[in-house]
Amino acid sequence: MTTKPKARKYRIQRRAPSNGEASEAQAAAEEAAAADVATDQAENPLGPTDLEEIQQEGLTGRQLRMARRLAQKHGLAPQTDIDAVRMLRLKGIDPFSRVNTLALVMAGPETSQEETGTGVAVPQTDEDETEARVQLPQTMPDKRTTLPSTEVSPAERRAREIVKIQRDLAKRRRRRTALLLTRLAFFVLLPTLLVGYYFYSIATPMYSTKSEFLILKSDGGGGGSSFFSGTQFATNQDAIAVQSYLQSKDAMLRLDRDEGFKSHFSDESIDPIQRLEEDPSNEQAYKVYKRNIEIGYDPTEGVIRMEVIAADPVVSARFSKALIAYAEERVDNLSLRKRSNAVEEAEKAVESAQTERREAQERLVRLQNEGQVLDPEGRIAALRGQINNVEVQLQEKRLELQALLDNARPNRSRVDGVESDIRRLDALLGDLNAQMTQTVSGENSLAELAVQIQLAQADLAAANEVMQSAFVTLETSRRDANSQARYLTTSVEPVASEDPSYPRKFENTALAFLMFGGLYLMIALTASILREQITA
Repeated sequence: MTTKPKARKYRIQRRAPSNGEASEAQAAAEEAAAADVATDQAENPLGPTDLEEIQQEGLTGRQLRMARRLAQKHGLAPQTDIDAVRMLRLKGIDPFSRVNTLALVMAGPETSQEETGTGVAVPQTDEDETEARVQLPQTMPDKRTTLPSTEVSPAERRAREIVKIQRDLAKRRRRRTALLLTRLAFFVLLPTLLVGYYFYSIATPMYSTKSEFLILKSDGGGGGSSFFSGTQFATNQDAIAVQSYLQSKDAMLRLDRDEGFKSHFSDESIDPIQRLEEDPSNEQAYKVYKRNIEIGYDPTEGVIRMEVIAADPVVSARFSKALIAYAEERVDNLSLRKRSNAVEEAEKAVESAQTERREAQERLVRLQNEGQVLDPEGRIAALRGQINNVEVQLQEKRLELQALLDNARPNRSRVDGVESDIRRLDALLGDLNAQMTQTVSGENSLAELAVQIQLAQADLAAANEVMQSAFVTLETSRRDANSQARYLTTSVEPVASEDPSYPRKFENTALAFLMFGGLYLMIALTASILREQITA
């Protein structure tokens, strides 16, 4: 049967060290521990030396107390039991070795030390042995003054570390917030204030004059009708052409010649941002023109809306009226070339019709002169009438001769007379037939001459009709050329305003704030993404 070795009873006498001694001892112990940690931190075969790893080993309370005793025996000053385990392992001592445990239990009065962390050994006396024999708990009066223990539990230490981290995070958050507000003030608020100061204090008030006009097609205008006649789409191209002209440099130069556009915007009373330089170029003046002359066209309604901005309301209205006059003139000139071309084409058609009619007349006269007959058909009809008349007379004479021969004793003189008449009529009929044959057959017959004359007469009639139509077209084209095919009607007359319309102070300032804010946000996001990419 094995019995446990009997350990001698001992008592640790607690005494209150002075503040200087405690601090010096603690500082010495910490320096020694730091030195040991620096030398043995590379590799320790006794176990992990990290506090969190030691805490995760699941050591019992008895093991921790024994480790603290052993640390005090070796002159170490740990703050916690886990720290004692760490310091012993760094020193190369296994706190849970059986040999070290037995040495601690069998240690006599000469080697016993306090458990207060001071490392001072107190030898036992007879009184201590007598008191050690008492098995019941005894109340020991302690008249010595003691200081608060410097030991901190892991929970409190963790709470302190959490509070420290929270304070550090709050400090960083306040610093970042301050930097963000500084950047926003420098890059957003300050430019916005400058822009607002310009619009509220420096910018010259501008007066706006609005007008509306539309283009109508003349009911009696030429050019024919189309599917879109009577709608706004019939003048869609004209309206777009007028809009383009009013927005062109040509209109700006004409407005400058007539109304002094450059001189007005070069006045010293206008602020430097909106003012033109002295003797500006056409390109510089055209930029100001496009900024102050706004023209829009609504294709669904066919209305052209124009807004003219100037530093003087009277000048603005004058500019607007001049531009409307230019637009009306341009509308009239859009169809002028078309109408002029129509007149020229009609005149050419009349000349061609007159030439053809003259040629047809000359051909008809030439045919009549060649045949020496004005009316070949009449000549042929006359011959036919004569032949018919001779044939009728010849039949009558033959009937009369037959009647005379039917008598028993015909009168010879009468029979001879009738026979002579029949012979004369036959000769005349043969002559007429010969003339008729010569008239209707052959190259130069009256029949051929009659056909040619009929064709010449038909050509002459057609030439007359073409010439009459050409004359009608010419008259219509001349009438259309003298009349206006497109009309510009002003539905809203330009009226000088009493109050300035621009600048819109609040709207422009708010827009500047949004622009600067969006620009700053875009740059900040881009910089953040680039920083993350570079760090990664």
